[in-house]
Amino acid sequence: MDAEASQPGKRRELTLFLFITVVLFPLLSVMIVGGYGFAVWIWQMFNGPPTA
Repeated sequence: MDAEASQPGKRRELTLFLFITVVLFPLLSVMIVGGYGFAVWIWQMFNGPPTA
């Protein structure tokens, strides 16, 4: 296998990995936690706060 031919593929793979780990996963985490909090907030608007 030619070393020059595989270089752009490795660079693209590294760029994609960094994008996923630095941008996509944190963004998805915030969206999931925020969506859950929003759902609980809406639920409590209709059913009242939790009771002990």
